[in-house]
Order: sequence, then structure tokens, then C-alpha cells
Amino acid sequence: MVAPVFEDVDPASDCDCPGCVHWRRVSPSSLPGLFGGHPAARRALVVAAAASAAVGAGHPAAALGAAHAPHRPGVPHVPADGEEPDTPQGGKAPLHGPGGRPARPADPAHPPATTRTEIINRAKTWVAAQVPYSMDDYWSDGYRQDCSGYVSMAWGLGSNEWTGSLGQYGVKIAKGELEPGDILLFHNPDNPEKGSHVVLFGGWTDHTHTYYTAYEQTPPRTRRQATPYAYWTNSGKYVPYRYKGVTPDKAAAEPGDAKPASATTAPAPFPGAVYFGPGADNKHVTRLGRMLTARGAAAYYPEGPGPRWSEADRRATRAFQLAQGWTGADADGLPGPRTWELLAGGKGRDIAPGAAGAPASHGVAGYPGRNLFRPGADNPYVTQLGRQLVTKGFGRYYPDGPGSRWSEADRRAVEAFQRSQGWRGGAADGYPGPETWRRLFS
Repeated sequence: MVAPVFEDVDPASDCDCPGCVHWRRVSPSSLPGLFGGHPAARRALVVAAAASAAVGAGHPAAALGAAHAPHRPGVPHVPADGEEPDTPQGGKAPLHGPGGRPARPADPAHPPATTRTEIINRAKTWVAAQVPYSMDDYWSDGYRQDCSGYVSMAWGLGSNEWTGSLGQYGVKIAKGELEPGDILLFHNPDNPEKGSHVVLFGGWTDHTHTYYTAYEQTPPRTRRQATPYAYWTNSGKYVPYRYKGVTPDKAAAEPGDAKPASATTAPAPFPGAVYFGPGADNKHVTRLGRMLTARGAAAYYPEGPGPRWSEADRRATRAFQLAQGWTGADADGLPGPRTWELLAGGKGRDIAPGAAGAPASHGVAGYPGRNLFRPGADNPYVTQLGRQLVTKGFGRYYPDGPGSRWSEADRRAVEAFQRSQGWRGGAADGYPGPETWRRLFS
């Protein structure tokens, strides 16, 4: 199935998306009217941006770029004129952490094969998990938590690269050739700590090709947002690259967070029971967790699925089995051939929001956690939230009805509900916390 290239964005006179903020700054009186009130992207494209700037030992802290100024949650930070990305990066290194074992680096001339859908889906896992930015720490998948580590992960490389080496794994392309999964790379060889950065391209926001959706790893955490081409600063220095190992993909645009398999892809075979259970640590556990997350089990993974078997994997697997109506030994929390077949084939019933046994967050029953209600989130809890807001009388913000993908309509509806409770300022930011959830569903 071919996914749509664009995503609708609801324009508004007080819109604070990056495009509108930008145009209000450069031409507050003329351009908005000229372009119909919303000169920014009306539809969003996805660019995974991995931040990069190598930090040399002994460099004073002043050498790093200025920290991002505080801004409203969910509203992308628009860099001031001349501000550089504050994204120092580590150097070339093997995979680390419980999920990463030192691996032989890929041959730049023949890197591992992957599809555009797989690249974007891997990028989305860090967005959903809100991976904190760090040039020293490694996520559970073994990749360094900086911009170049993020792209190394999304491209499926067997090592952590940096902006000075990522170009070896790609070929330069023209702006008009960009497709989801490509990157925009700026490496400053004279001063790698200043300005060097890399982002993943997810698609154009509209036909003008002036804004795209970028996936990037930048302080404070992984984000996805509409970004002016080629970037907020040093735009002329970013070079488009295409990964050498990319293979044909049915989805030419940014893929949605759909079921793990499609009608054109044969489900992966069950690897065997020996790969699951206490003590297991392998890629099949990670794959299981990702498939379960796509079927409604995100609340069971506070830090995202990983290769080491955990109680979260068992509880999530059991929740999926219970959703199929299984009981007793058939719902023991350990995947067998039938469980795997349903998950890998996108069949069976999803885990219902607030299903029995789902963990309560902050002592509020059914509340799945803040990370499921952020730009880029796509899960059943967003749908559950939207339907309850409609029931409570805040449905005017949904022109097409609530859905599973977090949108500006969801944020505005939540903000209106919070204000109806007498909350102001940061307490009415449009993002549901445990108290908002308790009042909505009480």
C-alpha cells in the first residue's frame, strides 16, 4: 500500500508552527496574506535529523553552540539568526550497551541493504521513545544518542558513524531527487564542533518544496518537525545524500505506523521459542517488542523495546494473547508460532486501550504516560483521548473526527479542556498529564 506523501496541518491565525513563526519574523505584514494565511507547510514531511559535531578532548565548554532557549512544549524551536545547532557528537565507534555488541563496520562501498520504509520506521522508534540527546550515552539498541548515531541507527549501519564519515555510505543527489530516508548533511571540517549536523528527510510538506519534515536528534531529545530547506541555519552548506544500500520499496512516501507486515510482504517466520524468555538477548526480542508496540502495547515499554527479554515483554505479549480471547497456557506471555504469525502478519485483534492489566502511570488507572501524546505519536491511546474529548464537548477541534495520530487538533482540544478546569500557563499546555487524564475519564 502506498502511503500519502503529505499530512494535513490545520492552519490558524495564531498558528505557531515553525513556518508561520519564521514568516511573522521576516515579513509580519505582507507575506501571510499573500500566501493565504499559512505560508508554512500545510502538510508535513518527515526528515530524521541527526545532530553532529565532534567534541575534542580538552575543549572548553564555551566552544559548544549556545543552548536552545526554552520554548513551549510541542512548538519547534526556531533558531535565531546565526545560531548553530547545539549538537556536539562523539566520534566513530562500535555499537555499545546491552543491545549493541561490537560489530565489524559495514563496507562503505557495499553497506547493508534496507528499504525506505524500514529507515523511517527505525527513525520513528526514537521519536516515540523520546531518546534524550547525549554524545556519551548509548541507547538500548547500541547506537550513540547524538545526531550521527541516530542516522547510523536509521540506516542500519553496524557502527556509530559521525558527520565526517556518513557521506562514505551515501551518494550525493540533487534537491529534486530527495525521498524519505535520504539525509541532509553538513560537516564543517574546519571546526566540527560548530554547526556540523545531519537530519533524515521524510518528505516535502507541499508542492513548493520549501519545507520538509525532518527527523533529527538534537537537545533535549529526538524530534520530528517541519523544517525550512535545507535547515534553519547554514542552509547552503547542507548536502543531500542517498544511502547506497537502499532497495526498492512499495511506499514512495513516508510510511505510517501501520501493522508490521503488508499484503506485499511475507510475514517473517517464527524464529523459535528458544529466543524468548528469561535470559534471552537477541534481535528477535526487539522485533517482538516493536510489533507489540504497533498493536497497542506501548504502555508496557517505558523506555522502548530492546533485545534483552524483560517483564515488559512478557506482560505485553500476554496482553496481546488475551486480546485474542486466549486463556490459561495459551496466554502465558511467551510468544509461540500462532502469536508470532498474528503479529508479523498484522492479523488478529489489537490490544484495547486501558486493557486489563495495563500498567497505571503516576497512580492514575489507564494513563499510559506523556510520551504517547507528542508530535509524531500514533497509537490507540490518542484515539481514546480524542473520543473522550468529543464526549466531554470539545469535538469542535476535530473537523474529521479524532484519530490515532497526534495532531494540533488533539493539542487544542486538550488545552481547551484544561482551561475549562481553571488551569493557565504551563498547566494548560495541551498535553495530557495524569491529572488531565483522571478528570477526563472520571
